[in-house]
This record gives sequence, C-alpha cells and structure tokens, in this order.
Amino acid sequence: MKIPFANMDSALVTDRVDSVLVLTLNRPEARNALSPALINGLSDALKAAKDDDGVRAVIITGAGEKAFCAGMDLRAFAEAREGGNADMGSFDALTWFHKGGFPKPVIAAVNGPAWRHSEIPLLCDIVLAADTAQFQDSAHFPSDVVPGDGMHIVYPLLLGMNRGRYFLLTGQTLNAQKALELGLVAEVLPPDKLLGRAWELAEDLARRPTLLLRYTRLLLTEALRRQMHDLLGYGLGMELLALGEKPDG
Repeated sequence: MKIPFANMDSALVTDRVDSVLVLTLNRPEARNALSPALINGLSDALKAAKDDDGVRAVIITGAGEKAFCAGMDLRAFAEAREGGNADMGSFDALTWFHKGGFPKPVIAAVNGPAWRHSEIPLLCDIVLAADTAQFQDSAHFPSDVVPGDGMHIVYPLLLGMNRGRYFLLTGQTLNAQKALELGLVAEVLPPDKLLGRAWELAEDLARRPTLLLRYTRLLLTEALRRQMHDLLGYGLGMELLALGEKPDG
C-alpha cells in the first residue's frame, strides 16, 4: 500500500507493521494543530487503508505529550491560500470517516490534551487516553462560534443530552479520569504505556475474520452515521449564519 507522507519529517507519520497501521499527527511544535498538509495526509491515508485488504486495524495518535490536537493552524491555512495550495477537498473524506464509512476498527491513543477537534479520537471504536489528556471544545461556544460542525452531535451522543449541552455551553474541560468516569474513554494509562496498549488491542482485533471486523464496525457506527447524515448539514448552516452576526452594542 502506498501511504502519503510516510516519513518522519511529514505532517502525518505512518507506520505499518503487518496488518496494523499507525497514523501519527506529527506537528508537535504546533501542538499537532491541523494544517492543510496534515488534513490531506490523514484523509488520503484513511482512503488508502480502506481499500487495502492488508490493513485490518488502525491506530490514531499524536506526536509528543503536549497535545493530541490543538485545533486548526490558521496561519498554515492562510499561507496555503496565499500559495494556492489550500485544497480542502479532503475535509469530505474526514466527514465520511466519521459518518461511519470506514469499515475497519480504529483505536485512538490520546497522548495529551484534545481541546479542539476532539471528535477525531472520540469517534474511534476504542479510545485510550494518557493520564495527561484533557477534552474541551474551546473552538466554538466559548469563542462565540456555534458548535455546528459535528460537536452538536458528538457530545450529546457520547455524554447524554444534558451533560453534552452543559459541556458545550460552559466550555468545560474534562481531565482523563473524568472522561473515563463519563464514558468518553475506555482506559486511562501512563503516557509511556499508552501506545503499547493500543498495539496490543489492535493486534487482537487484526486477528479476527475480515467480515466480522467490517460488519461489526459498520453496525456499531450506524446510529452515528444516521445522525451525521440528518444533522451535520443543518449544524454547519447555523454555524455559518451566526458568523456574520455583529456583536450587541
């Protein structure tokens, strides 16, 4: 399988051993904030993994311990636009991934705080967190932005309606232990044990029959797929409409 950005200097590092593929967000100097290169690399790697029968399980993690993902790198996007390289079509592939279109089990190893775009790890099938991890949606309501890009679906779905609304409206930060208590993550581990545990689980999954893996993954993401299909476009519309509002006074 040809995987883009398959070297240690790239925004996305890929590491495949046998049937397990590890995708590492590799911008530790920017707290792994999403850049055009990182988004396109992640999307392309997931598309390639979907079509490669040799890949049977995927691990997603971040480089370093400062953060899993700190959100969007606005400077990188501005520079890409100025250089004519801001192809954001791969956002569609990430949306497809979270709509349940990816037919293979995915494990998230949340190596540090996920203050923005925490839907990337939280919508994986198994979510492991370092004890330094935190979860917040600082990009939306606390920043005067409607949480309509999927957060209005993800957190009420994972936390329950009332807890999810409280989380989004208050900008609450959940540490790893609280996330475990609330069911956002399955295990909390020391940082040096996190990736090893992810590999252990991925190798166990990869030994299962192909159709068992595929149909179980699709079945377990069907409710999410339906909510994304019904509510994502509506949420994005509301978010865009509110962006043009002038402050009161």
